[in-house]
Amino acid sequence: MVMRSDVPHTTNRLGAAGADGDRTVPEIDDATAVAAGKLSEALEWVERARGALYSFHHLSGRADIILGEALEALREAGHERVAAEVRKELHGRNVLDGRWTFQIVEEYDALYYRPFVTAEERVRGQLVGGHRHVHEARMKADERTGAGRDCWGSGA
Repeated sequence: MVMRSDVPHTTNRLGAAGADGDRTVPEIDDATAVAAGKLSEALEWVERARGALYSFHHLSGRADIILGEALEALREAGHERVAAEVRKELHGRNVLDGRWTFQIVEEYDALYYRPFVTAEERVRGQLVGGHRHVHEARMKADERTGAGRDCWGSGA
């Protein structure tokens, strides 16, 4: 993002802040705001990956429940031997060596997700006063001010 020199990042120039306050953090240089924003963006992608992992967990779990229903239906239809073979082959099977999906989710959370969240919060606290989306707040202020709008006003 190229910061416009005619729109300094100060509360006075930007007007009243919205309900969540002025997050343009005027005392922070643009390079720091961008760098902290990149780390936050990386965390957002980790959040998406975590969501996909939970989807995988739910989809696999649902498939296992439906498999159980199919095995019961096979048994009730008189195909006990087929049901027993498939049960032995698939029902309760690990999706990864030694692990069900809940264990994968828990391991991801413990080994990657939580440390990532902690590091992002620490860096944000050290560099941008704990504010989230400083880079985006600056973009909003610049674009709305440049368009003649109150940068923190409601509506369009």
